[in-house]
Amino acid sequence: MSFYTSLSGLKSAQNDMSSISHNLANVSTTGFKKSRAEFADVMASNFTRSPTQMIGQGSVMKANRQQFGEGNLAQSSGALDLAIAGDGFFAVKGAGSGVNYTRNGSFRVDAEQFVTDAGGKRLQVYPVDGSGNVIGQTMGALTDLKLAETSGTAKATGEVRLNVNLAAKSTLPTNTQFDRFDASSYNQVTTTTVYDAGGNPMTMTSYFQRATAPVETAAGAAADLSGTWNVHSFIGDQPLKAGENTSVQMTFDAAGKLTTPTDAVTFGAFMPPSGVAQQQFSLNLAQSTSLATPFKVATQTQDGVAVGELQSVAVDEKGLVKASYSNGESKTLGQVAIVNFVNPAALRQLGDSTWSATGVSGQPVAGASGQNGAGDLKSGMIEGSNVDITEELVGLIAAQRNFQANAKALDTAGQITESIINIRT
Repeated sequence: MSFYTSLSGLKSAQNDMSSISHNLANVSTTGFKKSRAEFADVMASNFTRSPTQMIGQGSVMKANRQQFGEGNLAQSSGALDLAIAGDGFFAVKGAGSGVNYTRNGSFRVDAEQFVTDAGGKRLQVYPVDGSGNVIGQTMGALTDLKLAETSGTAKATGEVRLNVNLAAKSTLPTNTQFDRFDASSYNQVTTTTVYDAGGNPMTMTSYFQRATAPVETAAGAAADLSGTWNVHSFIGDQPLKAGENTSVQMTFDAAGKLTTPTDAVTFGAFMPPSGVAQQQFSLNLAQSTSLATPFKVATQTQDGVAVGELQSVAVDEKGLVKASYSNGESKTLGQVAIVNFVNPAALRQLGDSTWSATGVSGQPVAGASGQNGAGDLKSGMIEGSNVDITEELVGLIAAQRNFQANAKALDTAGQITESIINIRT
């Protein structure tokens, strides 16, 4: 019997070393949770055996129990690098499979704009409405997190508003015949970004050309700020026409107040460079002035809207995923789910720092950052392995000694058996 008792001890020591070796191999694995081999003694007894005469028959491995203590949190520069300070798991889902759970928060964006873990499983979030409010925090409400590449609906520019001040004492240009390639034929120039029906940006260039000389006034008399200016506008190389006129004429009174045009001037239809569709918009100069100060663009607005391109994504302390777009829009895409279990040590290991629920682990409890017992979500951080290399090396030495001792006991049992067989009568 001692032979089999020593053999069971040998197997137990080997299992212990295997568990420790697995832990050591994953010292640098993100989100890894170490395991501890647990053993129990084996007793063969019945009701007729005296309790004082019972002898154990070795050991058996009862469980390789997972230790879900928190690993070290390391700072990261990635907005989609997430960590949980406390209890809980991220929920991830592979194509055609159920929901799995992980502590590895190193997420990335795949070719289809889904946020996934290293194994390609998609991060699960709670959905939000158009206002960014979470509309369901249950396991059944979970959905894949996808980063929308664009935001908003394109709108063609319908009106451009330019509020400028034209220097009243500006002299006539050297060349009175306007030529946009000749800087001596105009006084000032400004550009405005406008949009076609597809949301494509175009540059409208407006050239301001003085048409009448400034009025000279006698010494001590109030300055006469009146004058006439021509505004030539282009989209790319296309001149914008107001009827048959190739320019908009602006006139100012002696006080520098605009007298014409007092309303927006509508340009004729033109085809934008993109060729999306013919377009027509107006130019409103009604708030412009002619003062003795230098040329200045006070305000410049237009009502066109471009389709926003995804520029960045961030996750706040509540787990809300917010995307920012080039058109200035910010959109909430969902809330990162943090799932907890009554008995996480009973979760089934799947590899890649991923687990699945079992009947022993209990049902998953849906939560979010700081809710329902879940830990706090940390963005821009990664949780490392919870393996303590010093502790594991000490345990490995102890397991090795146990293995050697049981091997020696096994050898001794073999020698005793051999001696008994060799007894001669």
